[in-house]
Amino acid sequence: MSTRPMLSRSPSDTPWTGTNQHRFSQRKWRPLLMWTLLACSTVAIFRIGLNAGSPPMTFTSSEPSSSHPSTLTYSTHPITRMMDEAEERFRAKVERQSKTLPEAIEEYKRRYGMPPPKGFDGWWEYTRKYDVVLVDEYDTLMRDLAPFYALRGQKELGDYTDADEDPLLPGSGLDRHGWALGGGPEMRRRIAEVAGVSSIDLVRVRNGVPSTVSINKDGFVDDEVSARARGLKSMLGKCVAVLPDMDFPVNAKAEGRVIVPWDRWEVSGQDGSSSSKVGLGMGNRTYIEDDTPDDDKNKVHPLSTFRPDWRGEGNVWDTWRRTCPPNSTARKFYASIRSAMLDITSSSNNPVGNHASSFAFAPSTSFDSVSFCDNPHLHYTQGHFFSDWRTLGDLYPILSPARAKGFGDIKIPSHYYYGSTDAYTYGWDEVNLELQPTDRGEVAWGDETDLGPDGEGGVDDRDLVIDPSYDGHTNTANPPRNRKTGKESKRNKIFWRGATTGGGNSPPGFAALYQRHRAVRMTGWDVEGDVEVWVPSTSPFSNISTSTLAKSSASQIQLADVPLTAHKIPAATLNKALMDIAFVKAANADQYPGGMEKLMQEHRFSGSVYLGGHWQYKYLIDLDGMSYSGRFMSFLASDSVPIKSTVYEEFFSEWIEPWLHYIPLSSSYEEIYNIYGYFSGIPAEVVEEVYGNATDPATGAPLFPPGTKIPAIPGAPDGDARLRRIARAGKQWKRTIGRTLDLESYVYRLALEWARLCADDRDAMTMKV
Repeated sequence: MSTRPMLSRSPSDTPWTGTNQHRFSQRKWRPLLMWTLLACSTVAIFRIGLNAGSPPMTFTSSEPSSSHPSTLTYSTHPITRMMDEAEERFRAKVERQSKTLPEAIEEYKRRYGMPPPKGFDGWWEYTRKYDVVLVDEYDTLMRDLAPFYALRGQKELGDYTDADEDPLLPGSGLDRHGWALGGGPEMRRRIAEVAGVSSIDLVRVRNGVPSTVSINKDGFVDDEVSARARGLKSMLGKCVAVLPDMDFPVNAKAEGRVIVPWDRWEVSGQDGSSSSKVGLGMGNRTYIEDDTPDDDKNKVHPLSTFRPDWRGEGNVWDTWRRTCPPNSTARKFYASIRSAMLDITSSSNNPVGNHASSFAFAPSTSFDSVSFCDNPHLHYTQGHFFSDWRTLGDLYPILSPARAKGFGDIKIPSHYYYGSTDAYTYGWDEVNLELQPTDRGEVAWGDETDLGPDGEGGVDDRDLVIDPSYDGHTNTANPPRNRKTGKESKRNKIFWRGATTGGGNSPPGFAALYQRHRAVRMTGWDVEGDVEVWVPSTSPFSNISTSTLAKSSASQIQLADVPLTAHKIPAATLNKALMDIAFVKAANADQYPGGMEKLMQEHRFSGSVYLGGHWQYKYLIDLDGMSYSGRFMSFLASDSVPIKSTVYEEFFSEWIEPWLHYIPLSSSYEEIYNIYGYFSGIPAEVVEEVYGNATDPATGAPLFPPGTKIPAIPGAPDGDARLRRIARAGKQWKRTIGRTLDLESYVYRLALEWARLCADDRDAMTMKV
């Protein structure tokens, strides 16, 4: 059998290259340094707590254009390029999928260096029966599971004997078939240990029948079996009859639970963060003391005295930063405590810093582009680093619906995506208890607002008749309509509603910087500062004047080659026209600096909105909460366009293509104005307010004589059509690749791998090919 792949750091990443003498010399001055750092950290943290309500910090640009925007046209615009590349990339991915079982087996062996698990042929039959499209794309699942394939059991507990080791590879920790010695018993032991932790439930399979179990945890409030465990139980329905007896530990919390420090990975030879490959056979436990009696080794483990919350004894960030390489900025403590307020207090209230950040478009989500190891000060902006729930510091198999960088949880599909509810499911008919292909609140896109041959078009929601009582659920009689044509038409705004969740209070004082709070403040209708929006024109006014607007299809096409010009617009003016983003509920308001009064003062609040009420808007923001956003699948299923900002990876992350099925947004959100500018231009109401009283620089005459209708500044010549293409592609993806059947296919594959991981004889649970 060939060597199985595991994921670990490459030799070039090894942090320590000095000698032992060098390390010894460091110890002489280390006490003084630590006292100095402690004093500095106290001052920094005190400053942060006092200033937590300050404006959002300046972010490092995620993907700045290599050229200044003034040198670009819409034909060379980064969004044009990324959309074209995304379509080509996804088409190639679909076309290269295996067509037969032998092809799928060979592809599995090529990717993972081992034969597939027993039952793989049954899973393949499932994929053919239910038309699963992406049959080869399970790399993220295998990366999650890779460290567990390296676990070796405990000889003193009878997991294996010396005679079980491959005689040709003495000391390797591998059996004759190349599997880690005693890995199955060790996997089952860790499952049993973690099942006793608060907010961990079990999905148990016995004799082909699934059930959900919550182990007694001394009356902790989360002893009730969670919806996540029940969701996984349902997803196992089509395959459970062929599974052996086994247990799945399921995280009842939204937040990730497993954080294994770098040093533990280095000691055990495991890692889950890079793409390099090493053999199996490592991973003995490092926390059982040598002098512990053998009879007690199965009772003594880190979780035997585990407490569910931090209680002031640490926090997620201080634990997480130890997953970084020792030579990284986050591990150099003096750098990792750098005050976020150094950025905040030095900036104005301008929500967007400069053209490099506001014209930097993320190629993917922040899971791929943001490094908290290299930029530790950015951790203040993500609430999951402040969760109140204590994490587990060793490699435990816990199934969670999402995984942030540095965490060791194993991803499973969210129960929100699998079940059907009014709050999370597009098209759910709660009266007849069935899923409809079109949601009752869906609103037609309307006439595309790209500039027409006669110069008409552009973006102006003032042409819509809006019934304020329309909610997309109880009242669907009068959706928005174009007053000129009478046709239904989505509102050309960026919309979001949600609660003030997003993080915990460990340590306190940082809620103002969490992802949702920053988004609501940045898009407020009373913010200060200006925003640069880049659109094609030969001068700041040439494409505003009706005399210079394109008058023919030919001139419209030529607009694609006109250089981009910046329009400096007050952020408050833009936000009123483009943004409808607000909180609907204040959760844990006492954790916000200044309490409820300050929270209400600094953020916009509005009434609750049914899920169906979202569909009257073209753009739907999708923001992380305590963890991933459970509404993303419903947004994809609609005829609107999701703009997704997340630091999480989910089970489908390698199945979906940013800039084809949705628009990715960086964690700073700064580029959102130029995203809108590309697809929808600058609305006429903004142009009127900014340039309505403008004069011709040459003559001093009013640019727009009294009574002149001031038009919108157009975006890309086919901007609205491109936006609608993303909406349609996302909807098609949801119908063909994001179905509940595809979720079941993922869980089926997971279950087969799980069965092999938990087996005494892993070779017997491997498909013979």
